[in-house]
Amino acid sequence: MTDVTVYMVLATVVAVILGALAFFQRGRGKEEKEGGAPAPRPRIGNEGGRAAVGNRAVANRNARARMRAAARRRDDSDVEEEDEPEIESEIALPEGKIGKKKLAKLQAKAERRATREAEEEAKRLEQEEKEREERRIREHEEYLKMKVTFEVEEEGFDDNVDETKEKDLVAQFLQFIQDEKVVVLEELAARFSLKTKDAIDRVTDLQKNGTLTGVIDDRGKFIYISQEELQDVVKFIKQRGRISISELAESSNKLITLTPVNRETSCAS
Repeated sequence: MTDVTVYMVLATVVAVILGALAFFQRGRGKEEKEGGAPAPRPRIGNEGGRAAVGNRAVANRNARARMRAAARRRDDSDVEEEDEPEIESEIALPEGKIGKKKLAKLQAKAERRATREAEEEAKRLEQEEKEREERRIREHEEYLKMKVTFEVEEEGFDDNVDETKEKDLVAQFLQFIQDEKVVVLEELAARFSLKTKDAIDRVTDLQKNGTLTGVIDDRGKFIYISQEELQDVVKFIKQRGRISISELAESSNKLITLTPVNRETSCAS
């Protein structure tokens, strides 16, 4: 065997060994990767370089987190601004899935709307009740004014009617006393549906104006004396001159007639 042949055999053996080692190394790396074992990180520079790379990674993560938080805040503010305008009559839930936060916002909005509507309804009812009460008071005041007007008009009408009627009653009242000559005032009041005091006042008024002449005795009787009879009494006193009360009383029975006119008429017939 020559030297060249020996060298070729040795080279072939070395190549086979190297290929087997490489194949074995690749299979081992694959098993470690599938088993979850962390691959060794390449060493980068010195310790200062590794710290700088770690700090940059943390800073990048923090920056990304802040950006995401800011984006969420903007989204929330946009949702709140959308909630501010006038709420529709009914709040419709969005189609599909809805997050808890969004659902809570919609529920809170619905509760605020219901509360506001209840307050507005209460205010409306209170205002209507106030207006009804004010209208009732105005109508009552107008009724009272109208009632007073009617009473005044009715009183004026009654005065015109009662004036004639009153004259007739006075004439009947006066004629009854003149015919009876002597009347008990209580009976006189009952006959004309008057109180006793009113009957006495009427008799007194008639005496004052000269329509009726006579006297009221202490027994509640009125004795009517006509003008002719009074003139006869005055004439008798003048003729006799001095006269005592007993003589005047005795003569008065002859001068003054106390018999009712109806009886005198019946006696004469």
